[in-house]
Amino acid sequence: MAPIHRSKKEHGVTNTRSPGAAARGGWIRRYHTPRGDAPALVCFPHAGGSASAYFALSAALSEGAEVLVVQYPGRQDRLEEPALTDLRELAEGAVTALAPWRGRPLTLFGHSMGSVVAYEVARRLERGPGPAPAGLVVSGNTAPSVERDQGVHRLDDEELMAWMSDLAGTPPAVLADKELLATIVPSLRGDFTALETYRHPKGSSVRCPISGYVGDHDPYVPHDGFLRWAEHTTAEFTVQVFDGGHFYIEEQVQEVARSILRDVSAFASRRPARDLPA
Repeated sequence: MAPIHRSKKEHGVTNTRSPGAAARGGWIRRYHTPRGDAPALVCFPHAGGSASAYFALSAALSEGAEVLVVQYPGRQDRLEEPALTDLRELAEGAVTALAPWRGRPLTLFGHSMGSVVAYEVARRLERGPGPAPAGLVVSGNTAPSVERDQGVHRLDDEELMAWMSDLAGTPPAVLADKELLATIVPSLRGDFTALETYRHPKGSSVRCPISGYVGDHDPYVPHDGFLRWAEHTTAEFTVQVFDGGHFYIEEQVQEVARSILRDVSAFASRRPARDLPA
């Protein structure tokens, strides 16, 4: 990875400027080169998060998967673009960007807000063209049909960052950095606007299996709301609980990577005959 000229990342708030990343641009990042026959895994960041939030997980997964990380507009090398405030637009943008990989079934992984974006991408991929998604791994969030408008996107800048501090333990030094906050707040507000104004299309679901991950001390993901992910697939729904809070994935990278690779393998083994190569 190219040298990072300015980087601050504190549990869910990420701002990184890298010349190499800026040269790539667009929606998709691939930080590590996989083996030739590795299955493709697409990762979707949390609210306020950037693609680089998945760098460590990508490294841990690289022996077993081609990891494609989505970079939403309004952050890092896409800082000059306005953040999208409609979750459906985020999903549409990602689907369009994934066109070069549509010839094979994809596994989708999303944490927090990213889980709902991944779900909406899966719904669109199932309409074709190309193979349907192999499976969906959702982490740290309630099901799409659970309305989640806590009014976060309507807070003023200071209140918004204070809320993030409570959620993720953001140090006071970050909250006091006005220059950094000026780059973080627009994308963070845009993401929460997209998430809190999203309404699940009544009766919709995906045909691929869903695997749900959650931290056992996550105060923001009620147990009953998390289990409602089962209502959004006509296939299997499984659950795995990890030690930790909302950002357990940053503390247990290796264990999360092992679980994802097990799910990717399980998803591949159940693919219907029509999706298998001739």
